Amino acid sequence: MKQLITIVLIALVTYITGMITSLPWWSFVIPVALLAVWRKQSPAQSFLAGFAGVFILWVVVATLKDMANEHILATKVAGILPLGGSYILLILITGIVGGLVGGLSALTGSYLRSTR
Repeated sequence: MKQLITIVLIALVTYITGMITSLPWWSFVIPVALLAVWRKQSPAQSFLAGFAGVFILWVVVATLKDMANEHILATKVAGILPLGGSYILLILITGIVGGLVGGLSALTGSYLRSTR
């Protein structure tokens, strides 16, 4: 239950940070790391929570935004990249990139907590 709460908090913090348009895309890194410092979990649990929270959020948001334009832009971008024109694969890769950044951020926060 604690892990699920952490995943939801990370997704919420990432979403709120992303809504501030003057910040760069990676600005969720610091709040996620601070959240991992606050939540006392092992480094593996922190990484998993960070990865899952950001991955799920980015996949859901990318899918909703992509459905709004009937997958036209994502299909064209997937055609430019070596993805065979699969917009689903493009959305999954987007989620993996965000998840890795979120996971490494939470892992950093977990290690910061253990050094205090």
